[in-house]
Amino acid sequence: MALSFEGAVEMPHFGKPSFRVNQKIFASLDEKSARAVVKLTDVEQSVFCGYDHTIMQPVNGGWGKQGWTVINLKTVSPEILRDALTTSYCNVAPVHLSENYKRF
Repeated sequence: MALSFEGAVEMPHFGKPSFRVNQKIFASLDEKSARAVVKLTDVEQSVFCGYDHTIMQPVNGGWGKQGWTVINLKTVSPEILRDALTTSYCNVAPVHLSENYKRF
């Protein structure tokens, strides 16, 4: 799903797949624990996490305060996952790429 965005590429990040646009990470995947991490703003993070804290929650520590958010891939719906990935992609992609995608 992450590779469906224009300009998205997969690269390793500390031994796990990360998904980047313009050399910036917008998502990473931990297949072993069935979790993904995305980059959201404070407001976006509170909206997504407020929906259901068992599906999404801020990363522990300082990274979570910067908007990095964990997604439980076992419980998230495809629609919410797509919305979170799109939002994260738009947060880091250049405007000429992000303007092609609707955010939540």
